[in-house]
Amino acid sequence: MAEPETPSAFPDINEVGFEAPLHWLARGLGDLKACPRPSLFYGLCFASMGFALSFVFNHAYQYMSALASGFLLVGPFLAIGVYELSRRRARGAACELKPTLAVWRKNAANIGVYSLILMVIFLVWARASLVIFALFYTSEMPSVQGFMEQVVRLENVEFLLAYFAAGLIFALLVFASSVVSIPLMLDRNQDTITAVITSFRALGRNFPAMLLWAALIVLLIGIGFATLYVGLIVAVPLVGHATWHAYREVVA
Repeated sequence: MAEPETPSAFPDINEVGFEAPLHWLARGLGDLKACPRPSLFYGLCFASMGFALSFVFNHAYQYMSALASGFLLVGPFLAIGVYELSRRRARGAACELKPTLAVWRKNAANIGVYSLILMVIFLVWARASLVIFALFYTSEMPSVQGFMEQVVRLENVEFLLAYFAAGLIFALLVFASSVVSIPLMLDRNQDTITAVITSFRALGRNFPAMLLWAALIVLLIGIGFATLYVGLIVAVPLVGHATWHAYREVVA
């Protein structure tokens, strides 16, 4: 008689097609249109923080760049209210802002642990960013506008290569651990370790689709930055809603 199979401690992962991220964005756009005010509220919060950082560190871009890019590293946690809007809409609940503001309390311990992990990664990146500036930046520290002009003209190539290579490592680490982790903890009260491992498994099983998804996120958030943060008002909630649908499709 065959031994019964031991149930896995981790959720099963579905395999999705390469074009799946486009469907996630389309569904995310549907959520954004159905819940415009609360969704755009979160986008406005992100844009306002970008404006504030630019104002405070306009002439110290070595800090501005570290904080702005590092700010995106903790974005998966900050967008938890957007995930909850999609979750509520899927269950037929009203699209209201108030119930989403403290939704992290549903699984506070595990979501809190993961947010601390993101914060540690953010702090390490901020330090690494300053070290790269100190080692590779060869001219006077520019303003925000001056720095972007140098990026476009590909000045200080050694600095740009070192900076973006280091940033890519941190971004990949956060992306791999957050593809489905926070929506999973929010929806199923899953523990942090299981959620993070599930996220890595989702990335591994659907690497082509996840590569496209990462590129789309970079494109949308990049447009948000290129429009002096105004585009973040729409880009952030759109990515957040689409992330929820990515979780729902990828995690069985």
